Amino acid sequence: MKEYYYDKLLNIKTRGEQQGFYKSLHYHRYEPTPYSALEELFKNYELKSRDHVVDFGCGRGRLNFYIDCFFHASVVGIEMDETLFEAAVVNRTNYWRKTKHRREGIVFHCCLAEEYPIAPSDNRFYFFNPFSVQVFRKVVNRILMSLEEFPRDVDLILYYPSEEYVYFLEQDTAFELLQEVRVPFVYEHNQNERFLIYRLE
Repeated sequence: MKEYYYDKLLNIKTRGEQQGFYKSLHYHRYEPTPYSALEELFKNYELKSRDHVVDFGCGRGRLNFYIDCFFHASVVGIEMDETLFEAAVVNRTNYWRKTKHRREGIVFHCCLAEEYPIAPSDNRFYFFNPFSVQVFRKVVNRILMSLEEFPRDVDLILYYPSEEYVYFLEQDTAFELLQEVRVPFVYEHNQNERFLIYRLE
């Protein structure tokens, strides 16, 4: 019900999974974060309008429009699949038409995650298991290199976190677990239904 309600409210189409599979072991099939999970995340985690969020594996852009609408923070969506990228761009046009104001806060890039140049303002990074831990390592290393040049507080937000991501962050980086947000009703049946937020200050 919430999937339909929010898509209609935002004038976008993000429901459903990606059809078919990538012919790569490193990139996973697109599936949007449920709106009920996003509601729970942002009840427990503060996002400010001055934050700059990067959504790796943004698909059709659900998180981007949700954040823009409710928090007015800037959001960059990174998507390697051209069909999903084009759907996100169409959604942006429809979203702007509905909201009657065109903000520069929603940007989409069609590229590999590890090729995205981390901007000095990017400080919140969202991952819903979009790719293998090998690619995740490369992305996190790019974030760390950016921090060396432009020091700032940075959060990594993991939804449905893979054990490999968690192990890498806790064993090989200085990121520390800041918060766990469990999605009510579903976590009891599936302990992956949670967000882990890691911070490097």
